[in-house]
Amino acid sequence: MVAHARNPLTFRETDEADNLTATYVYSKQNTPSARKRDALTGRVDVMDPSSTLWTWSPKPLIRSLSDVFLPSGYPQSVSEDYIRYQIFDSLQAFCSSIAGLLSSRAVLQGVGVGDANASPSSALLLHVLQDSSGRVATILFAHRVGTALEPECKTYRLAADVFNDIAMIMDTLSPMVPAGVMRVGILSTAGILRALCGVAGGSSKASLSAHFAKWGNLAELNAKDSSQETIISLFGMLVGSVVVSRVTGFKTTWAALLILLAAHLSLNYAAVRAVQMTSLNRQRANIIFSTLLESDPAIDIERLRSGEVPKSKAKPDTSSWKILTPAQVSREERIFHRDGALQWNTPSQTRNLGSASIGVSLASFFKQAQASQHTSRGSLQTNIPMPDLTTLFANESYILYLHPNGTEWHASILLKSNCTVHSQLKAWTHGLLAARVLSTTTSKSGTEPTPEVLSVVTNTLSLLNSQFSSYTDALEEAGWNTTIAALETRSGRRVTFT
Repeated sequence: MVAHARNPLTFRETDEADNLTATYVYSKQNTPSARKRDALTGRVDVMDPSSTLWTWSPKPLIRSLSDVFLPSGYPQSVSEDYIRYQIFDSLQAFCSSIAGLLSSRAVLQGVGVGDANASPSSALLLHVLQDSSGRVATILFAHRVGTALEPECKTYRLAADVFNDIAMIMDTLSPMVPAGVMRVGILSTAGILRALCGVAGGSSKASLSAHFAKWGNLAELNAKDSSQETIISLFGMLVGSVVVSRVTGFKTTWAALLILLAAHLSLNYAAVRAVQMTSLNRQRANIIFSTLLESDPAIDIERLRSGEVPKSKAKPDTSSWKILTPAQVSREERIFHRDGALQWNTPSQTRNLGSASIGVSLASFFKQAQASQHTSRGSLQTNIPMPDLTTLFANESYILYLHPNGTEWHASILLKSNCTVHSQLKAWTHGLLAARVLSTTTSKSGTEPTPEVLSVVTNTLSLLNSQFSSYTDALEEAGWNTTIAALETRSGRRVTFT
């Protein structure tokens, strides 16, 4: 016999983020007058949590707008830095829309709108030239920096708007330049810069969207971002129409344009600064690992330089390790920085150790040695101890060697065909630690490699072999994603040895 369900029954309805959307209460009809055929009927009462009996509440409107412009399940479906970035990004898009109208008016004046002597054919040919040069620039730029767009997405996101703002300034300058080659050159350059903005901005924004999406909702996040840009651009055009109609003088136009562009770049800078990337590119790897190595009691720079390797413990002492979180690193990293720089970060200062190249070709690896020289066609004489290096790194997925460069050092890293993201991180950390140890030496000739280079590389490798797995485990616990390859900013090479 089936037991009777309790009366009434309450059903709770939630969205993907477990936010209450409605409550349904089912009550069975048990009145004595109920007919037999109505014995299975019941009453359902719907209670909307946002509704009240006597007062008006803005919550339904806010929730509706949130559903239209924000990803489903917000805020649980996106990373914590999403909303802060979107606020600044929306404000900068508003400024850019108004500035774009001012520059577009100048372009129309430059091609002859309002001038009875202007030729539609010349305006069309100018447009064709701008478009053609922009397309060629797009291909070349994508080929040159395509690999770096994802690892350095914050840099190229801001660089895209720098390109766009310079293009606006050049558009506004075009009516003041005599018609002919100079005006065509300025407008074509503006078209090229705008094309570069499209490549850098679109690609870097895709990487940022992948970072924000937590529930595999990348497509929906991009769609909602397009909705946000559309409504912001609409408001920008409405306000810009008023600005363009009232700001007509030369000085007022330039004052308004420069103010808008300054606000545009400032808001863009604030937006990318708000992003807390969890992948380890070159700059973030420098900050993370130099801070970690500096706090590790097992790392003794002087002993490593003298050739003494501390005995490895069965279990590393992690209590004193300083592991920076993505939020802490985002406050320290620079948006524009020197590519490939090796920097050692301490609480008091940032020390430049030199530079590093990862995934280099064998030709570049040998050319880094100043004493290397061609003896005959197809032959090269070098002082790099290749037999010792291949033996030392036989069980590793990379080969590292350092060369003096004045008072600094350059680390060249060869990657083997079986290298993984973990081995790339280890190789970069190895180069950083070895450069830090070598930077304390007194023999910096700037041309010949010092005898202790191989010794330092050997000692630091021995230490990292016992510590590095614990380092990556600690980083993952702090919120870092060590499975994303973000160290190579150029198309890398892989080598094998027989």
